[in-house]
Amino acid sequence: MRKPLAMTERFWPHEDQPQSMASSAPVTTSSADAGKESFAALLDRTLGSNVPFEGSVVTGRVVRLTDDYAIVDVGLKSEGRVPLKEFTPPGSRTPEVKVGDVVELFVERYEDRDGSIVLSREKARREEAWNAIEKAFAANQRVMGTIFGRVKGGFTVDLGGAVAFLPGSQVDIRPVRDITPLMGTPQPFQILKMDRARGNIVVSRRAVLEETRAEQRTELIQGLKEGMVIEGVVKNITDYGAFVDLGGVDGLLHVTDIAWRRINHPAEALQIGQTVKVQVIRFNPETHRISLGMKQLEPDPWEGVEYKYPVGAKFKGVVTNITDYGAFVELEPGVEGLVHVSEMSWTKKNVHPGKILSTSQEVEVVVLDVDAAKRRISLGLKQAQPNPWEQFLLEHPVGSVVEGEVRNITEFGLFIGLTPDLDGMVHMSDLSWDEPGEVAITKYNKGDVVKAKVLDVDVEKERISLGIKQLQDDPAASVLDRIRKGDVVTGIVTAVQANGIEVKVEDVLTGFIRRAELAREKSEQRPERFAVGEKVDAKVMQIDRAARKLTLSIKAKEVEEEKQAMAEYGSSDSGASLGDILGAAIRRRNLQAQQESQENKG
Repeated sequence: MRKPLAMTERFWPHEDQPQSMASSAPVTTSSADAGKESFAALLDRTLGSNVPFEGSVVTGRVVRLTDDYAIVDVGLKSEGRVPLKEFTPPGSRTPEVKVGDVVELFVERYEDRDGSIVLSREKARREEAWNAIEKAFAANQRVMGTIFGRVKGGFTVDLGGAVAFLPGSQVDIRPVRDITPLMGTPQPFQILKMDRARGNIVVSRRAVLEETRAEQRTELIQGLKEGMVIEGVVKNITDYGAFVDLGGVDGLLHVTDIAWRRINHPAEALQIGQTVKVQVIRFNPETHRISLGMKQLEPDPWEGVEYKYPVGAKFKGVVTNITDYGAFVELEPGVEGLVHVSEMSWTKKNVHPGKILSTSQEVEVVVLDVDAAKRRISLGLKQAQPNPWEQFLLEHPVGSVVEGEVRNITEFGLFIGLTPDLDGMVHMSDLSWDEPGEVAITKYNKGDVVKAKVLDVDVEKERISLGIKQLQDDPAASVLDRIRKGDVVTGIVTAVQANGIEVKVEDVLTGFIRRAELAREKSEQRPERFAVGEKVDAKVMQIDRAARKLTLSIKAKEVEEEKQAMAEYGSSDSGASLGDILGAAIRRRNLQAQQESQENKG
């Protein structure tokens, strides 16, 4: 078909035009055919015969750069232009092209309205990439690619010009929370499926990792031995430890084997993705279970601990954990001791350790016991403080007078506050010299401020005994000093009981006569024959100065009187009867009593 003249003039240089076309002579049919043949020959010579320019890939050289385009000489009648953005790698903003670069380009249109050739670097790369990908897919080979973007359900991967889809489940063997470190880094992928007609490619990074791990796992397990030291990457963290990827196989690093010091949670010392050096503690070739340890690579801080922490020495430490039964104090990394709740405070009893100490608190402790074999150290917190009972005894020796508030009243006495932490007890028997304790204690109320005398301080039993009645002299002291064991005293019956009678001696001492001691004759040993207020004479058998009590016996007095009468008035073989002897002794005693009474009146 004959082309328009304009087209003929563009591709046909003027100097080669036939003379017939240059002259004004009319063109004949034969000259037109000759021109057509010359034009076709010129095109074949210039561009080559049967070359499909549009849709083909050509090679060109960059001759100059503009703000938006790269001008490329591809050896045709005019230069082509390529948008600079097509020279920009995925994920970057800077085009990678310079004048003089030789590049392959895709001819989109041989000539646009400006007479320029429209070229595409991106499509040329895509064509080249698709060809390579098809070959790799057919041979089941891996391809290199770079993750550069996110899409719904996964990510986009640049395979050297062709864009593939990477599903989120195919990124790694385990779910990856942050894929940022993987983006922009060339790495191998396995092609799962592709459709060139639709332009779809699906790749997998996980398939590559699983294949690599399988190879590494077999190699690693064959050479794995207990005691060997290897490097791994922390893969997952749980409450009880961390799983470490050793390169195809996972091992468990238990929380107790991370460090010699106490670690409550593995996250305190490890992070996912962290590279760690571990030692194989146990390995089961059948189940492929591997137990790992990190602390085994460091010196054991418990070696020679009994020399570093001798009993009785004082050290500083940090509270690491608090339980119901005490608190653990770290003396150095990896060495902890237990402060039992009973060793925490001199004065606070039955109090939860959490109310005395707090975690991370620095405290001063005393070593109470060291068991290196069991890796146990017993510590005392209160021993690092002065004993308040010893301190009280130094400041308030026995006999000194103290003052305090009645904090509590019990059935056996009063508790008086002496310091913010110390109480002293006044037993009910030490409240009054004259009144019974049950009566005297009713005169006190909580909050009363009273004075008392220190009677005793038992440091070991942590007790302070006080007395209120001791603030005054004992009215019975002079009487007790005068009465001796064996003396006969006169008392007034104050109570008649089934087992005996109670008497008052000189208004200050209490005496008791048991039923069997009421008379010499058994028939007379009846408490009911005595009446309250009646005077009786009895012999002192025992003296309890502390309790101000006497143990008395009428029977012993009568037996002694009988012996004295027998000695003074003769024996039974002298002709006098026992009645005569006793009658004479009684009359003599009554006479002496009358004389003493008259002397007292006079």
